[in-house]
Order: sequence, then C-alpha cells, then structure tokens
Amino acid sequence: MKKYIPYFLFAAIATVPMICNAGEGVSTSAKGAKAYIISPANGEVVGEKVTVKFGLQGMGVAPAGIDKSNTGHHHLLIDADKLPASGKPMGKTVKHFGGGQTEATIKLSKGVHTLRLVLGNHLHIPHEPPVVSELITIEVR
Repeated sequence: MKKYIPYFLFAAIATVPMICNAGEGVSTSAKGAKAYIISPANGEVVGEKVTVKFGLQGMGVAPAGIDKSNTGHHHLLIDADKLPASGKPMGKTVKHFGGGQTEATIKLSKGVHTLRLVLGNHLHIPHEPPVVSELITIEVR
C-alpha cells in the first residue's frame, strides 16, 4: 500500500528553509565554482519578456531541499543593490528557482535593469564562499 505525505505536512516541510536560523546550514562551494548568465549578454537590448539562461561551472544543479555536496539551485537578483546576507536564507527580493531550473522567462518593465545569479544550497543559503555571477546590465525596450 502506498503512503502519501499529507499536504499540510508537505507545506510545513517546504517552508523550513525560509525560517532556519542564521549561520545554520551553510554549505561550502567547490573550489573555482562559477555562476554566469549565458544570455542575455551584458549591454543587450531586449523585449519586456526576456529569457535568462543560467550557467554554472564546477558544481551541479539540484532542486531546493536536496542536500548533496557541491550542488545548489539558482537565485536571480534583479536590480539588487547588494548581495544577499552571508549565512542567511535568501528572501523575497530574489527570484528562486528551487526546481533546479537553468533558465526562466521573466517580464521586466521598460528601462535599464541589472541581473545577477547567486547559487543557493538546499536551504536557499548562499554557499561559502558565495557562487555569484558578474552583474550584467540590459535595456528593455
């Protein structure tokens, strides 16, 4: 007989990464690991719907909640002034791709925007040292 996890229990488990204490659950990144944005290119002019393709070198991609060494999932910072705090789960100011996605189509308003990737571990916490892409600037017309 198959056993199923009740929805309320699944929902509770899914929220644990967002409420863990600072400093708990920090993962070490692989030496030389790099996150990068494959497209759009820095300085590119794009439409309001833009597909952002995520790149990762030296580590693997795994969905949120999967605690496996040298893996993580992408988080996209849009127009962020600073990087997420070290040792703390990334909050609502970043777009989470906890399913292990390696690209996403996002809608942006017209104007100039900045994009940056941050790799998070199974608890949405940046690795130590952080695996962060270079900041790129795009223009939406």
